[in-house]
Amino acid sequence: MSARRIAILIDGGFLLKRLPRLVKPEFTATPEKIASCIPHLCRNHVKKLTGCGNTDWIQHVYRIFYYDAIPYDGKAHHPISNRPIDFAKSDVAVQRLALFDCLRRQRKVALRLGKVNRDHDWAIKPELTKKLLRHRTALQVLTRAQDVEATGETPAGATLTLSADELRALNDLKTVWDSLDAGAVSLGLRQKGVDMRIGIDIAALALKKQADTLVLVAGDSDFVPAAKLARREGVDFILDPLWQQINADLFEHIDGLYSGFSKPREPAGDAAPGENTATPEQEHTDGP
Repeated sequence: MSARRIAILIDGGFLLKRLPRLVKPEFTATPEKIASCIPHLCRNHVKKLTGCGNTDWIQHVYRIFYYDAIPYDGKAHHPISNRPIDFAKSDVAVQRLALFDCLRRQRKVALRLGKVNRDHDWAIKPELTKKLLRHRTALQVLTRAQDVEATGETPAGATLTLSADELRALNDLKTVWDSLDAGAVSLGLRQKGVDMRIGIDIAALALKKQADTLVLVAGDSDFVPAAKLARREGVDFILDPLWQQINADLFEHIDGLYSGFSKPREPAGDAAPGENTATPEQEHTDGP
């Protein structure tokens, strides 16, 4: 195949989410191992595009852009476990920063880092919120008790008689609340600036003619406006969704759909919704 000047853009958050399904467990054990997966992914794409899979593959690469967000470093008090949390010292923050350090040392890798802001306070997970709201009718028992007390008709020390349905509703509500653990709530943290950086770099690479082929490793459709611009400028635009299913209408905005890792081999029924549904058009080479 002819020589190409290839830029590879990787959505780091998406890659880290998909990686455990695509490589052996030992390749996600440490930041160093995770970092070693990235040149492997890029080499596979270069081999597909140029036919060059030896040590000279990097010569075809303009740059490898890795996008992520600097971890949140604030503090908060957990409402359920009732303990303080220093997010800067969390395992996620420490490992993510170590990964960034590893990537900075790799050949032709450029980090593009956004940030994580605190958008809102602690909130119960949506699926648990729906469950709690379904049981809110059980609280009508308390309303009835308040009404009786307000009339002054119930002597002190009197007990409230519950029907079987009311007792069952209260028990169900108690079960739901008792099931809430530390993982039932999350702080409202939001990643900022990552998608914007991807879009700006795609536009700059295309308009400045710095690359004739762009490989985007991502899983959503936010890239479509930038992809349209790149293709109008004559750039070959390849999408790698890491074997995650994409919407059919996205095919009209890309020039190819390839995956740099082998298709995940998961037992039937174990895949999450939307997983393991790549189309036959997705090509791949062996991953780690």
